[in-house]
Amino acid sequence: MKCLPVSFKELSLRNNRSNSRRTAWHTPSPFRVMVRKEIADHIRSWRLIVLMSLIVLTFAAAMYVSLSTIGTATGNLSDPDHTFLYLKLLTATDKVVPPFHVFISFLGPLLGISLGFDAVNAEQGNGTLIRIMAQPIYRDNLLLSKFVSAGMVVTVFLTSLVLLMTGGGLLFTGVRMEPQEALRILAFTAFSILYVAFWLALSILLSVRFRQGATAALTAIGIWIFLTVFYQLLIKLVVRAVLPANPEMLSPEQIIGYNNMILDLLRIAPGQLYTDATTTLLMPSVRSLGPVSMEEMAGAVPAPLPFKESLMIVWPQVSGLLAATTVCFAWSYYLFMRREIRS
Repeated sequence: MKCLPVSFKELSLRNNRSNSRRTAWHTPSPFRVMVRKEIADHIRSWRLIVLMSLIVLTFAAAMYVSLSTIGTATGNLSDPDHTFLYLKLLTATDKVVPPFHVFISFLGPLLGISLGFDAVNAEQGNGTLIRIMAQPIYRDNLLLSKFVSAGMVVTVFLTSLVLLMTGGGLLFTGVRMEPQEALRILAFTAFSILYVAFWLALSILLSVRFRQGATAALTAIGIWIFLTVFYQLLIKLVVRAVLPANPEMLSPEQIIGYNNMILDLLRIAPGQLYTDATTTLLMPSVRSLGPVSMEEMAGAVPAPLPFKESLMIVWPQVSGLLAATTVCFAWSYYLFMRREIRS
């Protein structure tokens, strides 16, 4: 059977098709390009360098205190969590320097706000937003790249700090980490990233809402200060007005009801959700995040809970913070899709 000759034109068409397939395979998508560009901008920015230096200094202080007091923390036989050495590294304190998770609850919002308060308004102020939108990319890719790139920076940074803390404990003590401790530390790291992601989504929302970066930054910091400091004072004033004149006359059921009401109001603040979740994950003996009646305490043995049960206790906190992050990002997406970028 004879082979038919292939013309030069047909051969060139085949080569062009194969080259186009290779080019399409190796060419990164616009979303990946924007994510890489945003990550590079974050790494080179001075504000991120200054804030990370501050967090690293506080981390070094917390790590020094944890390593110096780890012997006392694990030697307390009356503590049901004294066998969890690596969890004690994250919660040990000398009553002067707060533990590591308290530093994250205080400085994490600043990290999220600094990465997102000018995510969109800076692009429009510099005149680059209209140039980006003139390219064949979608608006949602731009907004999503801002969130994903900052989230990746936060993930790498917090994961590195936790690994440094646990690695320092391993070198200092030489004790092998138990699987329960590894799971709890992993869950703590994931929830810390989610906590910072909420403030990141809120700051991106404000950057879409306000055209000036200073206005967005001051608004985000004001919301953080209100939820951290003044919200608790407001709840105390409301509870004081609601409570009867003689609280001693209340029954135990009424006292538990009032305490549950106070906790429900406090848990509107993201900081309270983060504190409740990290306390339960890093202290396995915590069995409840609310008031417990005498009937529930009867027969209870002070012993650590399995990781699965601790995770079930904090699941409402995780769901609440995840829902708040989703709402902030969806709201910013809605505003950005309806925004006029040419003015």
